[in-house]
Amino acid sequence: MQIPIALQIYSLRRIFEENPLRALRIARKAGYTGVEFYGTHFHPEFYAALLRETGLVCAGWHTPIEALEDDFENTLHRNLVVGSRFICVPWFKAESLAEWKKFAARLNAVAERLAPYGILTGYHNHAHEFQMLEGRLPWDVVAENTLPQVILQLDTGNAMSAGADVSAVLEKYPARAGTVHFKPYSRVAKFASPIGMDDIPWGKLLDYCERRGRTEWIVVEYEEEQNPEDVVAASLRALHRLRPRG
Repeated sequence: MQIPIALQIYSLRRIFEENPLRALRIARKAGYTGVEFYGTHFHPEFYAALLRETGLVCAGWHTPIEALEDDFENTLHRNLVVGSRFICVPWFKAESLAEWKKFAARLNAVAERLAPYGILTGYHNHAHEFQMLEGRLPWDVVAENTLPQVILQLDTGNAMSAGADVSAVLEKYPARAGTVHFKPYSRVAKFASPIGMDDIPWGKLLDYCERRGRTEWIVVEYEEEQNPEDVVAASLRALHRLRPRG
């Protein structure tokens, strides 16, 4: 069974914030199965209505760690209303490995608090997690100090922009890639290119996720704001062409 592909709705952020229904309809028309939300722009029941109207599924929600710690009940309610099973923290930065270890402990505490509700938490990287700090990569420190059920939501474009071998990163922590961000990155065009016209080895990543990664959602994200409708549609078409057969 092929892994469903969602769109991180941040890819259409200007449209989403002005006309959320139009943004989800664009995702549906392009062929996406689901969307991953970000922010808290609207009432939770409105998000659920958007999903019902478009036939899309919620593939997760990017949520700051502070909301999970300090506003747990509202954050939980928001995700239960839309049927989200994955809450990934989209950003953290620290100046020492000790601080990264403390952050990992915070993720563990959130994971244990969410477990009774069947919801998983995780962490989504930017570039700095793949830059050496005190002789280690913060990504490895988070991975090694979190519970096995904490998702390592690799953002391929962000990682590659820091020089990481994204295929090797996925392989290093088997069964931790519950959801993966497929963000294109080109050494020439940087983030301004669709999947299939960049430098990420998509065939290898798809093979890993489909066959060995225990990945439940592939989430496409486009970083730039130029022609987002065209790029997210072209990216999905490219992924369908590149998917392993059989």
